[in-house]
Amino acid sequence: MPEPGDLLVLLGGRTGRDGCGGATGSSKEHTVDSLASCGAEVQKGNPPTERKIQRLFRNPEVTPMIKRCNDYGAGGVSVANGELADGLVIDLDKVPKKYEGLDGTELAISESQERMALVIAPENIKKFIAFADEENLEATVIGQVSDNRRLVMYWRGDKIVDLSRDFLNTNGVAQHADVKVCNVEGECVFDKLPAEVAAADGLKNAWLANLGRLNVCSQKGLSERFDSTIGRGTVLMPFGGKRQLTPSEGMVGRLPVLHGKTTAASVMACGYNPEVACWSPFHGALYAVVESVTRAVALGADPAKLRLTCQEYFPKLHNTELWGQPFAALLGAFTALDALELPAIGGKDSMSGTFMDKTVPPTLVSFAVNVIDGDKAVSAEFKNAGSKVVFLSCPRETTEVPDFGALKANLTAVHKAILAGKITAAAAVKEGGIAALVTTMCLGNSLGFEFIKPYNDTDGLFTLQPGGMVLELAEGTEPEDLFEGLDYMLLGHTSEKQVIAINDDVIPMGEAEKAYSTPLEGIFPSKTDEKDDKKDIDMPLYKAELPLTAPVTIARPRVFIPVFPGINCEYDSARAFEDAGAVAETFIVRNLTPQAVEESVAKMVEMIDNAQIVMLPGGFSAGDEPDGSGKFIATMLRNPRIKEAIERLLNDRDGLMLGICNGFQALVKLGLVPYGEIREMKSDSPTLTFNNIGRHVSQIVNTRVVSNKSPWFSAVEPGEIHSVAVSHGEGRFYAPEETIKALFANGQVATQYVDENGKPTMAMPYNPNGSLYAIEGITSPDGRILGKMGHTERFVPGLFKNISGNKDQKIFISGVNYFK
Repeated sequence: MPEPGDLLVLLGGRTGRDGCGGATGSSKEHTVDSLASCGAEVQKGNPPTERKIQRLFRNPEVTPMIKRCNDYGAGGVSVANGELADGLVIDLDKVPKKYEGLDGTELAISESQERMALVIAPENIKKFIAFADEENLEATVIGQVSDNRRLVMYWRGDKIVDLSRDFLNTNGVAQHADVKVCNVEGECVFDKLPAEVAAADGLKNAWLANLGRLNVCSQKGLSERFDSTIGRGTVLMPFGGKRQLTPSEGMVGRLPVLHGKTTAASVMACGYNPEVACWSPFHGALYAVVESVTRAVALGADPAKLRLTCQEYFPKLHNTELWGQPFAALLGAFTALDALELPAIGGKDSMSGTFMDKTVPPTLVSFAVNVIDGDKAVSAEFKNAGSKVVFLSCPRETTEVPDFGALKANLTAVHKAILAGKITAAAAVKEGGIAALVTTMCLGNSLGFEFIKPYNDTDGLFTLQPGGMVLELAEGTEPEDLFEGLDYMLLGHTSEKQVIAINDDVIPMGEAEKAYSTPLEGIFPSKTDEKDDKKDIDMPLYKAELPLTAPVTIARPRVFIPVFPGINCEYDSARAFEDAGAVAETFIVRNLTPQAVEESVAKMVEMIDNAQIVMLPGGFSAGDEPDGSGKFIATMLRNPRIKEAIERLLNDRDGLMLGICNGFQALVKLGLVPYGEIREMKSDSPTLTFNNIGRHVSQIVNTRVVSNKSPWFSAVEPGEIHSVAVSHGEGRFYAPEETIKALFANGQVATQYVDENGKPTMAMPYNPNGSLYAIEGITSPDGRILGKMGHTERFVPGLFKNISGNKDQKIFISGVNYFK
């Protein structure tokens, strides 16, 4: 517990005007004038600083020093510190600022991001600040805990805040509002055919129209803008199957551990249907809970152990009827939680979804979370041709509330079957109904589907079926063995034939995929319009007869991994080398002061001289600014002392270097690849530039080993294909054609992006960035320096379960064995 005399520490970013009034700004109605008048209310994130704080808080020597901790959210210094203890004295002049000119009020309420408020005992403050400095973080004492139950703030010597704790604990004046919950009107949404389906001529056209609806169609181009593999813990990718087209039901991520191994994974799945919520906020929230729970169970979660959080977003509440929307929604969510016997905590509810005459739908999004054995996780894509597929339905009562007894029995039966290995694919029925779900489950692995004949209730394939699930059964499993006494039906079976066959209608999967993937392509493209050009880029493989080895034998080579601001793959890279038998040493590069830079340079020289391998990991060094990725790393490594240390490593000790993603970009900008030395760049030097698609890409790609000249590829053979994660915005390799041809001839092109047939290609999604000649990785002339875009370090067995292929490139064990 905090005691009088304990110190208040502001850790992390500096304070500016960004976020002043952010909490109130997010709760008011906005107009076209808001952009000019409310810009300061917008909080600006600082991911590099956030990453530093995460690293600091993982230090077991640091966390015991922290008596209390709060993040700087709404209310800034006032609230973040004001909640830490009953009596506080704060000196706002000590708050680190981004720039001068802020007054006391701005310093007290700014919501600038990536700041933490901490209570630290006086005897620990020097040690804590030293640990923070090692992580390149500022930690500043801005006040202390007092025995006077008041929140007091000073600015320029004047007391500008002096509030009683007893008053603060009242939460201010109590407010009351009258609530009017309106009757549910209009056609029941659960029995209504979507307008696009009802207007279509024939079942085939209805099927395609359904897939093209905005709340049904693919969102792949949006999802791939976000890194889905960082942290070496992705059990299921967002899109599964060999073609990565089947959306996952939620997130399954292995729990991060600094040491040791685990298969424990966190599960999170969401639920919300805007059409149901607009029809009835009560039913919208109730079925949001049902959907999130059903999707989590489809992933492998135990329905009895789930925990939930609800995120609310409603129009500005001007009158009693509008107040009735969140009231009804909360009652709906509570009804579902009570019936399912599951607990929940509230979530974000401060935002006002009104812009002049436009409002958001009544929104309560439910998230269900749990911890499972990641090895038991189940993905949504159909796995095999000839599998029986079952629809497990959830009946509804006359009030359109689900039969919760039946739902709980369904979920329990599914979970039991998953643990027994009887279900190979599972997904909850969502917007688009069974028709859309069966289609997307087929797309991932290029399968078709044949419905039972006759299939009489074709309209029911397009309607909402909340709580329902589509399940692929393992070979030899009969549905009655799993679901006897439950409301299930055999839908049909998967097929190798690329069609969906239902009664006398046949929907080619190519047409279904086009209808599903096209609607959002103009806004969130998933691929470029470029076709694979006719140029022959399938170059001859280069095979070295004798592997390159180090002149000395070292049992456990030492790997130096510098962590520049913005780098986020240091943990993954270190673990990959440690798993291969090396000793990995990370070092945080400090650049907040000239002295810190000087100390970092000296330490880097020392650690390079003590290492056999230097690894430049991925991330976004210095936020990829200015004007391009990897420049900050390259600039620092050009320091004469560091440059000389690298030359000693390469030329005197025959050491190795590896750069992945951001590290590859730095190696190219330094000249270490392809030239093998740090040199000045020319206008025609090879480079890595922006992806052709104009955005960040995150997916799994197939790469082919072109050359084993490099010791990094000594454990594989030319021609081998591996499935590797990529996550970058500037990964397009570009060089003059004569340079590229020379690299191939000398065995310096290590890997190429290839298509489903193993052929190098310029076409997306196989070549994710448009690299010339599909180049993914290159080496120095002798092969001892490797740069590549693919994140080989992000895979360990048990990850990327819904993606096929060989995911172990063996580059880390190869690098270690170079010294054996």
